[in-house]
Amino acid sequence: MLIHPTLEKLKELKLKGMARGFEEQMSSFSYDSLSFEERLGQLVDLESTEREDRRLKSRLKQAKMRQQACMEDIDYSSRRGLEKVMMESLQTCRWIKEGNNILITGPTGVGKSYLACALGHRACLVGYKVHYFRATRLFEELKLARGDGRYPKLMNRIGKCQLLIIDDWGLCKIGDLERKDFLEILEDRYQSFSTIIAGQLPIDHWHEIIGNPTFADAILDRVVHNAYKINLGGDSMRKKKKKDLQQPKSSKNADN
Repeated sequence: MLIHPTLEKLKELKLKGMARGFEEQMSSFSYDSLSFEERLGQLVDLESTEREDRRLKSRLKQAKMRQQACMEDIDYSSRRGLEKVMMESLQTCRWIKEGNNILITGPTGVGKSYLACALGHRACLVGYKVHYFRATRLFEELKLARGDGRYPKLMNRIGKCQLLIIDDWGLCKIGDLERKDFLEILEDRYQSFSTIIAGQLPIDHWHEIIGNPTFADAILDRVVHNAYKINLGGDSMRKKKKKDLQQPKSSKNADN
């Protein structure tokens, strides 16, 4: 059997997983005991895994999340009001399938962004398309898009993505255009797609930064009533990490 032409054809067809598996099978006697069907099945499995890995990398790249975070690394030891039972439930991503939202609030440093990104990472793993924006950057992007003709396309991309993450919400008041854009985005997403909003400002203070009472009522109506609410507290996780780094080594290590 001519191995090299077969390998080249697999690569030309962009069957990288099968090509790698075929090459391994041809170079190892451990596969000789397997039937044709078993060897073919392994090649198909490798190709399937290869393609899913590529799709996952693409979803993570497109998401542009602020931090590399995952659900398995969430710290439950610190007392900040994070319920492990709720997080295990959210890890299934059923809330995305049902078009529900998540609102994460709390003071600076308690892990709001990390938690939002961990949920986004989990959604990517499951197969959902995710987009991450800091609130100020989102409104800047929309403002620029109005000037260069990208506005309809950008609004459609934001409005129709399966999970939209808006971080650092409520750092400053928003103007008339921002209010209209935000309401339009939430209207497009209502009960069809999920949104995570993370910020320091408590939900009952959102009227203050939205400004216009009519818009504020409309915005909250579309995002709050079908949302899981996570209110974090406690000390800053950044300070905790810094303190841990500054802890002296144990006497055993010091002696070494």
